[in-house]
This record gives sequence, C-alpha cells and structure tokens, in this order.
Amino acid sequence: MMRLDKFLSELNLGTRSQLKKEIKAGAVTVNGSKALSPQQQIEEETDQVSYKGQACVYEKYVYYVLHKPAGVVSATEDAHDRTVMDLLGDGKRKDLFPVGRLDKDTEGLLLLTNDGQLAHNLLAPGKHVEKEYECCLASAFDEHQKALLEQGVDIGEKKLTAPAIVHRLEDKKITLTITEGRFHQVKRMLHAVGNEVTYLKRIRMGSLMLEDTLPRGNYRKLTKEEVERLQYDRSSHF
Repeated sequence: MMRLDKFLSELNLGTRSQLKKEIKAGAVTVNGSKALSPQQQIEEETDQVSYKGQACVYEKYVYYVLHKPAGVVSATEDAHDRTVMDLLGDGKRKDLFPVGRLDKDTEGLLLLTNDGQLAHNLLAPGKHVEKEYECCLASAFDEHQKALLEQGVDIGEKKLTAPAIVHRLEDKKITLTITEGRFHQVKRMLHAVGNEVTYLKRIRMGSLMLEDTLPRGNYRKLTKEEVERLQYDRSSHF
C-alpha cells in the first residue's frame, strides 16, 4: 500500500504539495472514482489511477543504461561536481542510484536503478560478473604485459588481482575484462605491468553492452529481456 500523493510524486507528476492540490481539485481518479484525499491508500501495482485523464503506470523497479562522459562523478549528489544523476534531468525518480562507480575521468557504461538486490548481485565478488574496458595506453602493449595481466598482478594489496581477459586491438589499445571492482583497478593493473592508461571507457557489464548509438551523456531504459539477463549474470570465464 502507498499514499496516493506519494505514488503520484514517484511518477514525477509534480511535488507532493502540488499534487495534494490537484487531488483535492478532482484531477485524480482511483478505479474510476474521484480520489478522496492525498492520504488515500492505494495498491500501487493493481489499482487503476488516472491523473488528468491519463493512466498512471507504476513501476516498482526501473533500470537505465547511461553513457557516462568524463568530468561527471558517479554519485547521487556531490557538493562540487556534476553527478550522473544530474544527467537524468528534473524528472528522475529520487530513489535511483548508480551501480558501482566509474572514475571522474572514465567514460562509458553505467547502470542506474533503484533495485538494490540486482545491484548487489552485479557487484558482489562471489558473482564474478565481468566488466569490460577499452583502454588507450601511453606506450606499446606487448605479449609479456598481456601474460602478466592474464595471470593476475600485484597492485599493492594483500591478494593479486584475479586473472583478466585481454585483447590487443592496436599497438597502444586493448580491451581488458575483470571480475573485481577494486579502487582504480584497471589503471593500477596497467601501471603494475609497466604501462599507463591515457583513456578508459567501460563498454560492458555482464550481458549489458554499451551500444555505439548511445551518445555520451545520454541514457535509455533497459528492455525487459536485458533486465532478465542481468539478473542471472555471472562470469563463465573464471
């Protein structure tokens, strides 16, 4: 059960105070009858609610893929920098959060949702969900560096990193797939083998790919099929 004014505000139809006035003015119906009050309790997933003649469809969980640009921080709020939530505009749900983090200067795929269980499953170390990155490097990448990354490297912590999957694209460009989420991990891994990352972009998380048609700073809603695949994602390589 949910209060009617809260239900409407979560659909971004207005502020709670604005919606209370609209409800009292008769702009809202519940199951074909005019709403009684802003405090009226409704079953958000079964009751039929209309606002100014338009049906209101409630979704408990929502999922977006964002093409994060550089210069934006992966946080719900920040006192100094623009956040990924700011890119969604004023109409966003207030319960959304980014799944994991990308460094401020890193671009690429970022999942935004209000589904805490899915976020936990994607980030939990035991799930081994793959994160794939496109890396531009300061110097030529060689087979020795590739072999080291594929074995796991020392980045100054108690344990070596888990083995990575590495594909050489160009002389100074690779894709690197990892199943962990340590602080600055990709940059630290390349540094550990004698190279440096000059540009970093995440292109995949589990089964979710960042398509070329989604411009930087833009986002789209995930399809039902994409969400279902993410719910069962775990690595098949490690």
